Amino acid sequence: MRSTCLLPLLNLRWGQAPNMALSGVRVIELAGLAPAPFCGMILSDFGARVIRVDKTKVAMAMDTQARGKQSVALNLKKPQGVAVLRRLCLHSDVVIEPFRKGVMEKLGLGPNELLRENPRLIYARLTGFGQSGSHATSAGHDINYLALSGLLSMLGRSREGPYAPLNLVADFAGGGLMCALGIVLALLERTRSGRGQVIDASMVEGAAYVGSFMWKSRNIGLWNRPRGENLLDGGAPFYETYRTSDGKHMAVGALEPQFYDQLIQGLGLNAEDLPPQMSFSDWPELKKILARAFAGRTQAEWCRVFDGTDACVTPVLALDEVQAHPHNQERGSFLKDDQGEVSPRPAPVLSRTPADPCLSRDPFIGEHTRSVLEEFGYSEAEIEQLLLEGAVECNKVKARL
Repeated sequence: MRSTCLLPLLNLRWGQAPNMALSGVRVIELAGLAPAPFCGMILSDFGARVIRVDKTKVAMAMDTQARGKQSVALNLKKPQGVAVLRRLCLHSDVVIEPFRKGVMEKLGLGPNELLRENPRLIYARLTGFGQSGSHATSAGHDINYLALSGLLSMLGRSREGPYAPLNLVADFAGGGLMCALGIVLALLERTRSGRGQVIDASMVEGAAYVGSFMWKSRNIGLWNRPRGENLLDGGAPFYETYRTSDGKHMAVGALEPQFYDQLIQGLGLNAEDLPPQMSFSDWPELKKILARAFAGRTQAEWCRVFDGTDACVTPVLALDEVQAHPHNQERGSFLKDDQGEVSPRPAPVLSRTPADPCLSRDPFIGEHTRSVLEEFGYSEAEIEQLLLEGAVECNKVKARL
């Protein structure tokens, strides 16, 4: 059972327990690409009621992180559709807005307007460059935000150009995850003040903040050498990945001397025949020696050698292998949904109010339009009129196919 601050509801949450950390919080997520859906999924996984607002006349959702969400399809090119969105926002706790600066203001749904009518609303604006600055209205993607954060300059192999580690750092860590943190902080503060606020979540700043260690550790010598030649960026032979005889890889993170000693012992090498661990000039040659050693056995054989040791050596698992790993199995670290798709269990694990993610299929666009509108006070006649005007779209029939 859940309720919101303004409109009490009696809704069971898709098979989830009612005592999760965010139970009772209602979120309106305006449909977007990767970062905003991830933010919404985090909130949903931990108990929030997330209603995703999709466009009408769209064949399929681009949201692959729709776990536990509902979908309402609105035509925001029509004033009637905008009016529906206004009502949803005014009777909710959180709005997640992923558009470029000014889009919501043009609709008359900017934070100034909505917080005037719902002063408890938390209005999260998740964009690449933030709500101010010369790039605020510019297009961009993860690689652009990562570049402007300074972090991209540090990522890459020696004598090669910088490369982006997928779109993880800015989109998801600095974007969706940081925005979710901001929302939870604002919800906590609201318990004291009774007031909502605007969250300006910039992926440039979020990525930079995630990389605070890089900024704060520059004065201790960790990044004195060129890109790809330092301790933690692939320069050190004992912090690297190595190919095995079966074409797979092992990850090595034997930084500390005592762990490095166990690495050398496990590889069957004689430490006296090797250069000192921290001899930078010898790292390229030492890396070749370790590569030859790892190439002599399969990944499974190396796992038998290093499992149970403190050598900090682990297999590089493919996505379709992680669920079968004994450690992940013991902890239940990965889940399988009703469609047979495997995905990570929500983290972190809370002892009293853990996440209980919905494992049913993702919603169709507009699947819940009618039920949500009824819940927000629209009569059957009003809903039919909105459908007639093309302001909303209901796809309940699709859900039964």
